Amino acid sequence: LVRPAAAFSAIVPIPSGKLSSTRFLTQLLQSSSGDASDDDFMSSLRTRVSQVEAASSKMPLVVLDAMLPRQVLRLQVNNPSLMQLVRTRLQAENPHFGVLGMARLANGQQIYLKHGVEVRIENPEFVDEGVKLELVAGRRFEVDDASVEHVDGGWTEARISFLDSSDEIKSSQSTQERMAVARAISKAEQFDSPSANMDGNLSLVERWIELAKENEREVGQIDRLLECIGEIPPSDEPTERALWIGALINPLPAMGVATEIRPRLLTAQSAEQRVDVALEGILRSIRHMDGSAKMF
Repeated sequence: LVRPAAAFSAIVPIPSGKLSSTRFLTQLLQSSSGDASDDDFMSSLRTRVSQVEAASSKMPLVVLDAMLPRQVLRLQVNNPSLMQLVRTRLQAENPHFGVLGMARLANGQQIYLKHGVEVRIENPEFVDEGVKLELVAGRRFEVDDASVEHVDGGWTEARISFLDSSDEIKSSQSTQERMAVARAISKAEQFDSPSANMDGNLSLVERWIELAKENEREVGQIDRLLECIGEIPPSDEPTERALWIGALINPLPAMGVATEIRPRLLTAQSAEQRVDVALEGILRSIRHMDGSAKMF
């Protein structure tokens, strides 16, 4: 991937037809002549159906800030490639594409993430030579490196796999895996449980919100943020709860009161790791805002 000066790069759209692969298969079968050439026909048919199914699992991607589910990014861009991407997806009646972020390694090197979120285009408005729009983050995904393909016109596309946090719990087979999930759930309860370490025995989330309202960059910023990300998920959904915490303390636009934890949340390999990242992030942010341990 190449990140252009306009602060994004696109991994390109696939023209989305309205004909499903199943219907496509049916129509081709109906066109079969039933003669000796059927074997060749079926071989060609299988190849074509495989191509259709492969294309349907690919997604155009854009490199922006790392985003988490529930976050909304409002922006205006003048880059012709992104504008064409938006037009193409809207015309195809599939107003979605993928957003990837970047991470900085300990040595200072920046790398593109393989994990991102699907975003939905909302309220697009083409003005002058640019476009205003909102990107609403939804499902998480992982990119299949081997499928990355550069297409004529400067686009790239890749096959992705969507990630379902509920699968972590359902697929836990070994005793060790089940214990890790149980620990994640137990740790996740700390976010909204009264804490003796917080003023007034507030929970971590309550204390963070209280302090953040004192550090708003504009009046009502935190109330709008909470309306955007909704209620905190239950503790028995530890990954979703950790992702919600990340969206809370690393809002869009940024407040500058917490370290960036979104890339770590996206790339963590387990629910327990994600909860640990979120706990560390919100505790450090609270200590920074209350002055007990300034980070910068």
